[in-house]
Amino acid sequence: MTSKELYLRLLSYVKPYWKIFAIALLAMAGSSLVEPIFPAMMKKLLDNGFSKSAGAYDWLIFPAIIMGIFLARAFFGFIGDYAMSWVSNNVISELRNAMFAKMVNLPTKYYSDNLSGRLMSRIAYDVTNVAGAATNALTALIKDSLSVIGLMIWLIYLNWQLTLITLSVVPFIAFVVRFFSKRLRKVSRGQQESMGELNQVLQESIEAHKVVKIFGGQQFEQQRFAKAVELQRSLAMKATLSVAAQTPLVQFFAACGIAIIMGVALKQASVSDEATVGSFVSFITAMLMIMAPLKRLADVNAPIQRGLAAAESVFHLIDEQAEIDKGNKNLDLHNIDISKNNSQNLVEIKNLSFQYDDSENPVLKNFSLDIKVGEKVALVGPSGSGKTTLANLLPRFYNIADNQIFINNIDLNQISLQSLRENIALVSQEVVLFNDTIAKNIAYGSKVNATLEEIKNAAKAAYALEFIEKLPNGFDTLIGENGVKLSGGQRQRLAIARAILKNAPILILDEATSALDTESERFVQAAIDHLMQGKTTLIIAHRLSTIEGADKIVVLKHGEKLEQGTHQELLKNPNGLYNYLYKLQKVEEE
Repeated sequence: MTSKELYLRLLSYVKPYWKIFAIALLAMAGSSLVEPIFPAMMKKLLDNGFSKSAGAYDWLIFPAIIMGIFLARAFFGFIGDYAMSWVSNNVISELRNAMFAKMVNLPTKYYSDNLSGRLMSRIAYDVTNVAGAATNALTALIKDSLSVIGLMIWLIYLNWQLTLITLSVVPFIAFVVRFFSKRLRKVSRGQQESMGELNQVLQESIEAHKVVKIFGGQQFEQQRFAKAVELQRSLAMKATLSVAAQTPLVQFFAACGIAIIMGVALKQASVSDEATVGSFVSFITAMLMIMAPLKRLADVNAPIQRGLAAAESVFHLIDEQAEIDKGNKNLDLHNIDISKNNSQNLVEIKNLSFQYDDSENPVLKNFSLDIKVGEKVALVGPSGSGKTTLANLLPRFYNIADNQIFINNIDLNQISLQSLRENIALVSQEVVLFNDTIAKNIAYGSKVNATLEEIKNAAKAAYALEFIEKLPNGFDTLIGENGVKLSGGQRQRLAIARAILKNAPILILDEATSALDTESERFVQAAIDHLMQGKTTLIIAHRLSTIEGADKIVVLKHGEKLEQGTHQELLKNPNGLYNYLYKLQKVEEE
């Protein structure tokens, strides 16, 4: 997008608040248009105020005018600044909400391809620069431009010849501003990227603080952080250099104009009686008053360029393609009676092949599998065999071609995402909890309005009620970031309680017990057994002893199905991969 298109799009977020915005503009206009009154008063004061023909009350009138000028500027300035700040903060809120709304609807691939620190930096840092360009910089543009225009009108009235000399420096000032604009935009983009990298290092060091300590990585992390900080400092200094060089250049050309004007004015006064002292002082006063708004207009280029660079980043996120959802069919599996339909295929996978965009080889190759209503199917195999990928395709975290996966005889791509995921619950090895109470972590998302009794029943079924009731505040206990105040087994049981409360017909268990000690695994396995009752379950297992009771075990290797059967059936094949893995784990356990 061009700078004009970016700015117009930014202003579209100001449009809902146009009334307050208009009040801000009017107040700024009032503050700016008061400016020429002061040099006009100076002419009157010097020409008449100190002469014998001065009015009897001039000693009261002129001070009153000065007080009036500054009171008017203060009043209009306060109204304008407050109103514009109100609009600015609302624009920031609108943009952040729009960015977050898009973020939570982005496809899984986006999170794999982009640094989380950069994503957070966009929402937390970039958006403030955008609002600065949309409102604060606009404040300076309007307020100072009106001041310059008002003073220029007075200058033309006083002496149009001298004013033309003043205007002759404008092209030079414009050239300086344009020259530094491109550099500032480029540096601002770099600052945004480096801020994302700095946030990433910071986030990783905080989340992995135990690993950093135990492996003595403090020095390494300090070097990483120092490198990111140095890059941010270097770019900040480049931006400062551009701004610092631009301002004196603008002031230099303005000073040249004033010097020439002063010489010409003195020459005119020496050859003509038309130029009075009051006129000359008024002209110089107005010229000097123009310097301040001109300086601010020169300085406003920096926040505008930072804002436009930030706008590119913000709108890049807002314009990202959300998860593709072409499905329009609803999936309702809650009414299926397992006792009467246990021979019906609920999930059918037909010749499924899948390859990640950045992968050279397919992860799944012509994979087929039927899962009946209420059936417990386990996927086993070496790392990289495609087990987790298959579990990610069922809730459509990644897109697949049509006619490869069917649920209840409906093509997966024809089911709306909301309807599909309402029927699926997931419990994985990587438990995700939020910095909130235990109750709100169990009653999450669509179950946010669950009663305390329902939450307690889910916790009881997950064998979590005992440890929850021992906590100081029970279900109102804050568990910290990702449940840091709880043990691994406790965190896992909360995740299972969440899935129990959701009561989805299809359950995916992704190595839900692989990282637990023996005692915790006993509780968690009991909770999982309760969770699986009445559910069609897909189990990804690392410990084969936990899936001996599965209705069907599917063995994968390099994305292909090698074996399928029950635990006993697979053990009968002495040369089978399952038999080999099972015996290997038995030896390791002994």
